[in-house]
Amino acid sequence: MSLPTEPFNAIWITSDDGKRAKPAVVHEITLDDLMPGDVTLKVTHTTVNFKDGLAMTAKGPIARKFPMIPGVDMAGTVIASDREDFKEGDEVILNGFGVGEGHMGAYASYARVSGDWLIHRPTGLTAAQAMAIGTAGYTAMLCVMALDKAGVKPEDGPVLVTGAAGGVGSVAIAILAARGYHVVASTGRPEEEDYLKGLGAAEIIDRNEFNGDVRPLAREKWAGAVDAVGSKTLANVLSQVKYGGAVAACGLAQGGDLPSFVHPFILRAVQLIGVELVMTPISVRKAAYDQLAKDLDMAKLDAMTTHIGFDDLLDAGQQIMGGKVRGRLVATL
Repeated sequence: MSLPTEPFNAIWITSDDGKRAKPAVVHEITLDDLMPGDVTLKVTHTTVNFKDGLAMTAKGPIARKFPMIPGVDMAGTVIASDREDFKEGDEVILNGFGVGEGHMGAYASYARVSGDWLIHRPTGLTAAQAMAIGTAGYTAMLCVMALDKAGVKPEDGPVLVTGAAGGVGSVAIAILAARGYHVVASTGRPEEEDYLKGLGAAEIIDRNEFNGDVRPLAREKWAGAVDAVGSKTLANVLSQVKYGGAVAACGLAQGGDLPSFVHPFILRAVQLIGVELVMTPISVRKAAYDQLAKDLDMAKLDAMTTHIGFDDLLDAGQQIMGGKVRGRLVATL
């Protein structure tokens, strides 16, 4: 595949003052507009995460340099490389590493990146499936791995997943259910009950159960939890975790504060495990994808995935910010 000489479209974020982003627009660029990197890709697929919605709508300080192309996940084909470990024609995946924030990201036909951020697409995963997993699915797997490392077992009792109808929640439910856990899904969208049970959730509860006043300790309910919500929800979840249980926290959809108490940690030995995804080492990323290939039912992945095109990306950003996206979005470029 040769390097393009004609202009191509990108989702483009600019700023009037170099600090505050403006809402994204479609803009025509060339390879010369891309940032430096030792590998050039033809981007074939990407996805839309909550962070991408924040970037495109300018509702969060995601873009740190301007102009910026959003999109933290990409799958594509190497078309030029200065490295021995990535050759022309290699199929690769990129998740995070500040792409779409400080380095131009996935929402364009081509990308130029560092090979240090890439992994070869695992055998058995299509590019579309890799992006259906994306940062959200990869984060969900890291959360499940964290609970496993903390010693949370299916026989210990129910495991809670908050933000259940979102990308992280959907994949976490599918993985945990496949491993034999009794999964309880917390959501503010009761109309998604059939969808969540189809993924493997045994019970559905209203997210408002976690919006009340936080107590130092509440009745023990959960052997563990995957939380993508943060704030008061996470604080209430912690107060309900059983002795020796653990919570893997990976998001702040409700907020970045944590109005909690120390009691769950010092009286019930509860573990709060932070799951970081942007700068996770390559070795851990490969291990997570290997586990996903084993544990994630691809039929369930397909069931939680909606396919869109480049022209739908800006609207998808609005939709995900409005809490109207279920599961995973995959864009074919």
